[in-house]
Amino acid sequence: MPSPVSYLGVRLAATGVFQRHGVLRIGLIAAVHLAALTIMLATEVDYVARVAFLLTWGLINCFWIVVLRRPLAAGAISLAIFTILILLSQLKHNALLMTVSFVDVMVIDTETFRFLLTVFPQLQRNVIMIGLIVLPVLALLWMFDPFRIRRRAAAAGGVVCLLGISMLSASFPTEPWEAFFGDNYVSKFVRSGAMAVSELASHGLLDSDSASPDQLKSESGTACQPAGKRPHIVMVFDESSFDIRAVPGVKVPPGYGKHFRSFDGQQRNFIVEGAGGPSWYTEYNVLTGLSALSYGRFAYFVTRIAAGRVERGLPNALKRCGYQTFTLYPTSGAFLSAKSFQTTTGVERFIDSKEMGTNKVEPDSFFYDRAARTIGRETGDQPMFMFLYLAANHFPWDYKYRPDLMTNWRAPGNEPRVDEYLRRQAMSARAYEDFVDRLKRDFPTESFLLVRFGDHQPDFASTLIEPGLSEAEIGRRLLSFDPRYFTTYYALDTINYNPPNLTSARPTLDAAYLPLVVLEAAGLSLSPSFAEQKKIMERCQGQFYRCRDGAEARRFNRLLIDAGLIKGL
Repeated sequence: MPSPVSYLGVRLAATGVFQRHGVLRIGLIAAVHLAALTIMLATEVDYVARVAFLLTWGLINCFWIVVLRRPLAAGAISLAIFTILILLSQLKHNALLMTVSFVDVMVIDTETFRFLLTVFPQLQRNVIMIGLIVLPVLALLWMFDPFRIRRRAAAAGGVVCLLGISMLSASFPTEPWEAFFGDNYVSKFVRSGAMAVSELASHGLLDSDSASPDQLKSESGTACQPAGKRPHIVMVFDESSFDIRAVPGVKVPPGYGKHFRSFDGQQRNFIVEGAGGPSWYTEYNVLTGLSALSYGRFAYFVTRIAAGRVERGLPNALKRCGYQTFTLYPTSGAFLSAKSFQTTTGVERFIDSKEMGTNKVEPDSFFYDRAARTIGRETGDQPMFMFLYLAANHFPWDYKYRPDLMTNWRAPGNEPRVDEYLRRQAMSARAYEDFVDRLKRDFPTESFLLVRFGDHQPDFASTLIEPGLSEAEIGRRLLSFDPRYFTTYYALDTINYNPPNLTSARPTLDAAYLPLVVLEAAGLSLSPSFAEQKKIMERCQGQFYRCRDGAEARRFNRLLIDAGLIKGL
């Protein structure tokens, strides 16, 4: 039996292909596929990714052959699609530190698109120019291509490629954190699509019960009844902060640990839902009082999905009680649709880095200064809620950030990144103490409730908590939700104020319950949804998503959907 290659050569010779159409046209087809192979070798960095790339290349080519029957035109269009996808992915990674995912197609995010056009004003012009050039070229190639392939054969090839992609994606699923790496652009996109479709078919974007016999009372008909004068509330998003004494063998400077204690002397544990990076998980937790893990594999896009859909949240509850609501955000508000998400939950004034006049990582004192100035400018008859982000203790810790600060610092003698992390924590603690002193000095008659929390542990902590574990063993700890890898802290402080109710401020608390702590510590009555969630907290001993294997969270999501507080999910 002749080989497929020799058989193809005999067929081409028999039909006079080389004589009638010449080497040039065959060479053009080969050049297109060679260009794709070159792109694959340059951008796909491992075996699985390259196999996914080749299967996707085959699938897209087969699709266009079914449409056009011309292999040269199909290859050229496929090459253009791959090139555009890679360029857009690189552009998004440069601007937002994440590559393009299939979820970008599923969740239309006009805010991110507008942000990219703002950051890269030439993008729209370049897209138009490329279109004016590429479209005529593709038309010429279509006319120049003499070859015809049967649609049935192309469709069969496409089905084989699609099955291969599905099997590969199921055998080697992508991890959400891979979106932060600037490589594997095509393979990540297509494999994320396979997983997204599977996840969407199994339980949709948000995991919730299909129905519930219970029903929440209307939020709109419930009046807020404060227990005395309402304090101003400042929530401090303490980036990557936790008590590093949980890591065995780490040396800490004298007095370390004071920053993690509340005004009543207690140190409280905060159980977050992300390890080493996804700050927006905790952002979603503390603003909505809900679990990012309810979104399954879509959790990495939780704020984008929730924007315009999840109205239930702490800011809206505080607005109901007469509060003005503000956010000071350390980067662009378009990052993961943060501005759209937060305004949906009730933030009235979202002030991002551009409005604050900065485009770099600022020390914590910068944001505390902006907060104090905003309080001074906006304080009136209404109390204020301020959601304040810090950024200086963000990764990486392999260089000395702002050496002009903390000049008297003496490293305890750990590995360099741990000592740098401790130095930044010391900077943060000093900046917070200065902020508290400023509030006391500038607003002597005002009362304040300050709530601080760590959004996740630093990324290196997972390698130090249990020294000697392999990467695979650490992965198993994370997948099993070992609390040692997800515990940070939360703390409450007061100025001219004595909280009337701290019953929700448990020694260990899941992040989704922090709004309850804030509302009760501020002496505010709970709306029906928060009153129901407090019952869940009491039944589940401070756990939320992990309680009864997610049953309580699924039930609660359904109650919020039926009450109109979650829409379109």
